[in-house]
Amino acid sequence: MNLFVAKLNFDTQEDDLRSAFEQFGEVTSCSVITDKFTGRSKGFAFVEMADEDAANAAIEALNETD
Repeated sequence: MNLFVAKLNFDTQEDDLRSAFEQFGEVTSCSVITDKFTGRSKGFAFVEMADEDAANAAIEALNETD
């Protein structure tokens, strides 16, 4: 299941995001989207999880958190 993650702190790194989601299951890919000119995060990312139930648990637990 591919998840769109918005409203990220601009200092969030892919490893931080992966660690947060791995608490709920296997993360197959994780990508913080950056500006191609500055390299700075755009404040959103995509996380792909292998199991839909784990992805839904992550959404439930992490929604509206920092």
